Amino acid sequence: MRAASLLALALVLAGPTGGPARSQEGRLRVVASFSILGDIMRNVGGDRVEVKSLVGPGGDAHVYSPGPADAKTLAAARLIAVNGLGFEGWIDRLIEVSATGAAVVVASAGVTPRRVGAAIHGPGGIDPHAWQAVGNVEIYTDNIRDALARVDPSGRAVYEANAQAYRQRLARLDEEVRRAIASIPPARRRVITTHDAFGYFGADYGVAFIAQQGMSTQTEASAGDVAHIIRLIRDEKIPAIFFENITDPRLLKRIAAETGARVGGTLYSDALTGPDGAAPTYIDLMRHNVGEMVAALK
Repeated sequence: MRAASLLALALVLAGPTGGPARSQEGRLRVVASFSILGDIMRNVGGDRVEVKSLVGPGGDAHVYSPGPADAKTLAAARLIAVNGLGFEGWIDRLIEVSATGAAVVVASAGVTPRRVGAAIHGPGGIDPHAWQAVGNVEIYTDNIRDALARVDPSGRAVYEANAQAYRQRLARLDEEVRRAIASIPPARRRVITTHDAFGYFGADYGVAFIAQQGMSTQTEASAGDVAHIIRLIRDEKIPAIFFENITDPRLLKRIAAETGARVGGTLYSDALTGPDGAAPTYIDLMRHNVGEMVAALK
């Protein structure tokens, strides 16, 4: 039986999925597909919203398998925010089987997609990790602001003020990232990562990323891919290898041992950490990643 059929059956067995669209405190129930998007929604929605992220801190949205509890969460929501660009391959089916009446906002709408080979990320060859460029998150912020105002018109002024304040913080972050990357000699702005999640960052800030995997963590690096990376590190004298918080670092550790490349630490790509971790918010995530790059490359 297909996974979608299993989920539908589980929903039937679990009983009704509907629920109030506001919490007991009167806050609007909104859902984000993954933790980074949830943080953006909290900044824009403020005290008027109760945010639930389907894929929580440390989770991998590429391989996530939704269940009946997720469908119940969607059924009780007024607004669902998704990244789009093919990032959540499971979300459309989940929305369908949940029978939710919630509005859906595609946070990346209006972003200029980064196109890559179709063999890397399926039909269309679009890189979904647009949040890795701060300017794109400003677009996410505007889309979420407008969507919240549509479902909750009485809160429009709050959402507009919150979005403006968050955009100002993002603009300062963007300047901070550019200054930090500019401090790294251009010839040293080259790194190896575990999967190709940093293309938007690289294009916007001038860092070359080479990944052992494709766009999705479901893609396994072949022996030929690994040999190619080893040759690149040796021939191009690539200075550092970085792990990611959602991938298995063992292969990169082997590559580092064979090449002598420096292990630069952990980069946060598709998920935040818990509140006590290094990247509990999107802004913290970007600052952490840039700090790790500067320390390893400069």
